[in-house]
Amino acid sequence: MTRVKINELKPLKPRYEVPDVLISDPITETLSVVSQDENSLVLSLGGKDQRLIVSAQPFRLDIVEGPQVLVSLNSRGLLAFEHLRARKDTISHKISSTVGSMWDSLKSIFSSKSELEQATEQENVEQRTDEDGQIKEEEDKPGMWEETFKSHTDSKPNGPSSISLDFSLPGVEHVYGIPEHADTLKLKNTDGSDPYRLYNLDVFQYELHNPMALYGAVPVLISHSTDRTMGIFWLNAAETWVDISSNTAGKMMFGKILDFVQVSSEAPQTDVRWISESGIIDVFIMLGPKPADVFTQYASLTGTQSFPPLTALAYHQCRWNYNDQEDVKSVDQGFDEHDIPYDFIWLDIEHADGKRYFTWDPSKFPQPKEMLQGLMDKRRKLVAIVDPHIRVDNGYKIHNEILSKNFYVKNKDGGDYEGWCWPGNSGYPDFTNPEMRAWWASKFAYEQYEGSMENQYVWNDMNEPSVFNGPEVTMHKDALHGGWEHRDVHNLYGLYVQKATADGLVERSGGVERPFVLTRAFFAGSQRYGAVWTGDNAAEWGHLKISIPMCLSLGLAGISFCGADVGGFFKHPSAELLVRWYQAGAYQPFFRAHAHIDTPRREPWLFGPENTALIREAIRQRYALLPYWYQLFYNAHRTGYPVVRPLWVEYPNDVATFSIEDEYLIGKDLLVHPVTDEGATAVTAYLPGKGEVWYDVHTFQKHDGEQSLYIPVTMSSIPVFQRGGSIICRKDRVRRSSSCMENDPYTLYAALNSQGSAEGELYIDDFHTFNFEKAKQFVHRHLSFSANTLSSRNLAPDSQFSTASWIEKIVIIGGSQPSSATLKNADDTESALEFEFDSTLAVLTLRKPGVNAAADWTVILR
Repeated sequence: MTRVKINELKPLKPRYEVPDVLISDPITETLSVVSQDENSLVLSLGGKDQRLIVSAQPFRLDIVEGPQVLVSLNSRGLLAFEHLRARKDTISHKISSTVGSMWDSLKSIFSSKSELEQATEQENVEQRTDEDGQIKEEEDKPGMWEETFKSHTDSKPNGPSSISLDFSLPGVEHVYGIPEHADTLKLKNTDGSDPYRLYNLDVFQYELHNPMALYGAVPVLISHSTDRTMGIFWLNAAETWVDISSNTAGKMMFGKILDFVQVSSEAPQTDVRWISESGIIDVFIMLGPKPADVFTQYASLTGTQSFPPLTALAYHQCRWNYNDQEDVKSVDQGFDEHDIPYDFIWLDIEHADGKRYFTWDPSKFPQPKEMLQGLMDKRRKLVAIVDPHIRVDNGYKIHNEILSKNFYVKNKDGGDYEGWCWPGNSGYPDFTNPEMRAWWASKFAYEQYEGSMENQYVWNDMNEPSVFNGPEVTMHKDALHGGWEHRDVHNLYGLYVQKATADGLVERSGGVERPFVLTRAFFAGSQRYGAVWTGDNAAEWGHLKISIPMCLSLGLAGISFCGADVGGFFKHPSAELLVRWYQAGAYQPFFRAHAHIDTPRREPWLFGPENTALIREAIRQRYALLPYWYQLFYNAHRTGYPVVRPLWVEYPNDVATFSIEDEYLIGKDLLVHPVTDEGATAVTAYLPGKGEVWYDVHTFQKHDGEQSLYIPVTMSSIPVFQRGGSIICRKDRVRRSSSCMENDPYTLYAALNSQGSAEGELYIDDFHTFNFEKAKQFVHRHLSFSANTLSSRNLAPDSQFSTASWIEKIVIIGGSQPSSATLKNADDTESALEFEFDSTLAVLTLRKPGVNAAADWTVILR
């Protein structure tokens, strides 16, 4: 990775640099000077003949590898840096003398003052002085010091302070990332249209296929071609715009770089320009070269996905709002009566007393512990919403404590900032203040949050922050967080709310239990604190379709734990749409049904017995696959690799995969193509991989890779394929919640490749504490099948954990019929296994090997 950081040399006051997002200061390496002349400097980047070429006039950076240009900075000359200046009506005829400080910063890397440098200094002086050598006054232009948006005025006390830098990516036609947008997976060319906007906003009924800002912002862009995958991480929390245009390489090649490379003028090129309202230029260029390398590089900066408790990966039932305790009890019983598993029921804002968070409505939820205990007896859990707007009410303990500690965000005049949200007049805690976050975390202690119990978790909504009477339904940019304006920190606010809440859930358990916190607003690094969802979508087919690229984009930017409201938040889905959404949601990382307060009830059994059966089956498929989901989240936590992936991540040289967004991979071994069209009777799925085979997980039918497969579908169809060469662990005994299944046995599904082999993993721990990390208490096994032998090998010999789970069945798909099957245990004892073979499907089923899931064992087929 290469980090480029540009700041004013001598600003009037410090400019904002984003804290708390990087998990540590990146380790730096000394660069060696390869060559230099009057206008340029060539530095060695250390690996693979990589060079950094710094050109002075005009300023430009190029990273090259051998004869190939990987990325160029400022090749289009769009670098802009509005230096801080004093307002002319507040001081006499003085201005900041920082014009040209960009060059001052750059020149420090040169060892001597060249003629060019002297000439440039002279040019800068001439730009700042008139014919008599007097300092020129810079003209104040309309909007520099005050701006009006509808009825809102932004005082802009620091004046204009925006920054901009362009990046050119030769050979690249496909770029991805910069969530959150309800748009295609491959980012569009924005020439002639609005750029993509990154500015966390509470958007009512958002439009599809639009670069407009939504609830979260991760300024990470991934480029991909058959040659290389790279990433650009623009570390800035202010309002940011990203302009993307197509070009041809070679047009921008000049100067020193021509000594190193030869670029075809016909080669494609993507140009990306980043523009932020304030702060500094601080950008990380992640050079890959493989997709996995970019994920690892980004994770080394901002951390990996938090490892959720297993129950959080199961099914969640939510609406705005379950009315009272009796309603909760009735819905809970409804799932049992209809034999549908679920783990979490959710309560929205109406559960609190007058929308005073950390409280319960005394008439609707008079005995919350009794309600929670009833759920706990069934090994189920509850999520209650806790939003970051606090009702201004002198009878409200939370408000009074924040007031007494002076923890509210301030307005431009220094008083407490107040805005309108669900409770009415509200204050907004300053979550950028670590003392405030620590106080907030303490409020989740059981003795502080009265009525809460250990099976209650938290949902942070409205944390963009949402201000109903604010500009664009958010906070005024000139509001103050300590010494910083809100414009500097805006996109960080939601991350800080989720961090403080997650910290609180960990602290209440004495550091033992893993938290579960869902957030609507997010930024780079939010993956460390829990899950996100795609906000207030609608019960429309287009919203179902767009949930796939939206989640894939989040995964590419580090946030794997994501999902969309099943059924759509607004409006009322048809039975067909609801069923199809359950089928799709069952194969997305965060699986929650949710609905607006004004929609008719839509619990899974309210659409007739046929649809109830279809929904039940989709949810049961999710529960059977929980061991695989859990293992993938464990690996994501360790490596930063996304849980759900676009096909090109695993097939980076297959150009046919680069724009596919209606199907995706879960890990590398399951391919899912949800049905997302009304009245569909068939779908066409692309199965990648020349020489590979894929098996329909429902029928075990075998298909060759690198083909588009026409698949007839009925209302019960969920097209899912297992990659030949993989072993996936399932739990086929589905119970009423995942917690009830913790000690149940496993079934192994080994899908053989064309060479007759397969491999996979099995991961087990206690499913809810940090003991897997702190005490190395987990089971991690490598499963492999080759030469007619299936074995389980320990991947973590220094870990200690015992499990009651065992292996009850082994299904081998795509093999041949053996004459015998023998189980060999770790102590070398052997026993014959019962088996049956379906010659039509080439499926061998081995029954009841009975070995413990944590043991070494081998099955030999003869």
